[in-house]
Amino acid sequence: MRHCMRHLLNTLYLNIDGAYVARDGETVDIRSEGRTLRKFPIHLFENIVCFGRVSLSPGAMQLCADHGVAVSFMSVYGRFIAKLTAPVHGNVLLRRLQYRKADDPIQSAQIARAIIAAKIANSRTVLQRAARDGKESEPYEQPIRNLAVQLQKIRVHAKPDLDTIRGIEGDSAGEYFSCFDHMILGEKEQFYFHGRNRRPPTDRINALLSFGYSLLASEITSALETVGLDPCVGFLHRDRPGRPSLALDLMEELRAYLVDRFVLSLVNLRKIAAADFTVRENGAVLLNETPRKETFLQNWQNRKQEEITHPYLQEKIPLGLLPYVQAMLLARFLRGDLDGYPPFFLK
Repeated sequence: MRHCMRHLLNTLYLNIDGAYVARDGETVDIRSEGRTLRKFPIHLFENIVCFGRVSLSPGAMQLCADHGVAVSFMSVYGRFIAKLTAPVHGNVLLRRLQYRKADDPIQSAQIARAIIAAKIANSRTVLQRAARDGKESEPYEQPIRNLAVQLQKIRVHAKPDLDTIRGIEGDSAGEYFSCFDHMILGEKEQFYFHGRNRRPPTDRINALLSFGYSLLASEITSALETVGLDPCVGFLHRDRPGRPSLALDLMEELRAYLVDRFVLSLVNLRKIAAADFTVRENGAVLLNETPRKETFLQNWQNRKQEEITHPYLQEKIPLGLLPYVQAMLLARFLRGDLDGYPPFFLK
């Protein structure tokens, strides 16, 4: 499997309100208020992510397309708006296989079942670690037991259909989030979790989770495009215009490990403070520009450099390559090289 590995390139996050990206030869020239702030060679990056009012010149867009650098545009809340990618070449056969399986409810259910089994197992592992490392384990005991029941249910069911799988996933998510607030260890008056809310998020924890999920969805989308899959045609999430359904599918098995634990570490280690947020008149809570760039995104980049041993490949990889590895494994399954899709199980 070593020939499938690749070098983890950087993601350039542009977080400066009103920034403009121009082309200067083979470099991107980042400007604000008429002056150059930084220049970077384009070959350093595989993705550029723009937040809020950031624009690119036609020349910069051409440079990114020529070098296969995807450009994502996000709102200041981190909600995905649009993506610029180069034309896809040479993956028609793989996409045909993907579409055939996506159109088959039985085959879709097999893939969805594997993904949700991994999501439940990984969520349970996160709770087990919290119970082990925290001051009290009692709040986690019943949700951990209930997640074990849900995991057994999805594994032993002879032929679950997609609605059954979605129902199990929903019940499991409820169990997991029922004790999420207990994993928040400090400043409880400012950092609390009473359930998921978004579009816009109305508390600080949900603001951080939504921002992290948007980043992860963008990175999985790029990984799927890199291996030749269509990120908009999934097996678990229903098709909807403009929705990267397959990226959302693969995100399910990675959410708790890559985003939830990351957000909790930022808060519990006091890297993020209550003053780092703005509460708007409509109740929306927004992480401010400076902590978004200097704390969240910088720590996110650092986290992606950390290495793990992939449980299926049994090889060390940077965490930032995990979306690519899972996309690659899914492509290999669709081509018939693997008997089933091996989702990521946190050890």
